Amino acid sequence: MHVVLFEDALVRRLHPVTLGRAAFEMSCGSYRLVELVRRLGRPVRAAVRGHVRGVLEDTEPGFISGTCNLDDRPILLVNARLVPSVRLLRQLEELVESGCPCKLRSGASVAAALLSPDCPRPPFDAPGERWDEFFADLQLSTETVDWPLLEYPHDLIRYHAEALALNLEDRLAGGGYDEIEPGVFARPGLKLGKCTVFEPAGGPIVLEENVSIGPHCYLNGPAHLGPGARLIEHSAIKDGVALGHTTKVGGEVECSIIEPYTNKQHHGFLGHSYLGSWVNLGAGTSNSDLKNTYGTVAMEYNGARVDTGMQFIGCIVGDYSKTAVNTSIFTGKTIGACAMVYGFVTTNVPSFVNYARSFGQVTEAPVDVMVATQRRMFTRRQVTQRPSDIDLLHAMFDLTRHERQLATQPLSL
Repeated sequence: MHVVLFEDALVRRLHPVTLGRAAFEMSCGSYRLVELVRRLGRPVRAAVRGHVRGVLEDTEPGFISGTCNLDDRPILLVNARLVPSVRLLRQLEELVESGCPCKLRSGASVAAALLSPDCPRPPFDAPGERWDEFFADLQLSTETVDWPLLEYPHDLIRYHAEALALNLEDRLAGGGYDEIEPGVFARPGLKLGKCTVFEPAGGPIVLEENVSIGPHCYLNGPAHLGPGARLIEHSAIKDGVALGHTTKVGGEVECSIIEPYTNKQHHGFLGHSYLGSWVNLGAGTSNSDLKNTYGTVAMEYNGARVDTGMQFIGCIVGDYSKTAVNTSIFTGKTIGACAMVYGFVTTNVPSFVNYARSFGQVTEAPVDVMVATQRRMFTRRQVTQRPSDIDLLHAMFDLTRHERQLATQPLSL
């Protein structure tokens, strides 16, 4: 049996998070879906949008499903938008053990399907819309399951807060950690500054290898610091934070996800937010995660307002974006990929722009500038820039041309 992670049409609704990455690569609750699916012990392949295939294939040759023959094998199809959680892993294990061909539907979407060799083969290289057609025509028994799927970017924060503590307990069950204080677990290589305070009452605090924590830091569980993560002195990590590997973080961070290679190393508040990879927040950058009315936050996606049903939601920031010193981000705003942001962020920010609306300026950021910036950033972290990385930036630029038409819109508070 092979496992295929597939992206359906609704992956586009997770923009800007999925603009430069496959949906199964999003972090939520300290896990990525692809990590959990690999624990099924079966070969894993991916069926993804065309513009992200090059990077995936360079990273892991043979990972793209179209590069291997699956015609004569059972296939477990797993929706790439499923929330990565230990409970989901257990349910997928039960499905594999049953061996019974079926479709599992959660809400309006197919969450997973188990195909026998006699079943029609999926449209591996086709757009997401074709997957909906494939499942509609697939003659298999259908079961309804309650498996949460990511529908909008803010769902990352919703389910992250729900899944983090249990996912960390699962990490600890795998062993390899020393309990350095009650409820605080570390792998080798920890550098711990003086006067650090741990409060794991809300859940475990898990520190991966080579984590560095400066003096006078405060960590409240549950929390996960990935390999090589670094906390600057006087940092406050509170109420459900997950830091990816090779991140540098300072100031106050609450209930947020920070992807690998991102820096927020100066003072400022980040709350109930998601930061993509290779993001840099300038000193004093802060976001709001609560309305003055204490009501639920509505976010705008593709011109439509969506009530999140959440009282606390901050900002969603795409890969490679940067903020200047003292940038202020209003509640529930999204910042696209490769954006340079200054001043007050009172509207959603398109990808590939220099955004200074409070100064009356919004201009396009040329893709060649972002390619050069990527090369410099990669060099600082001993990462090699590949042709596929450059191609991906060009594809991201082309896919977001329609966003860069906001200069005539009024400020939206």
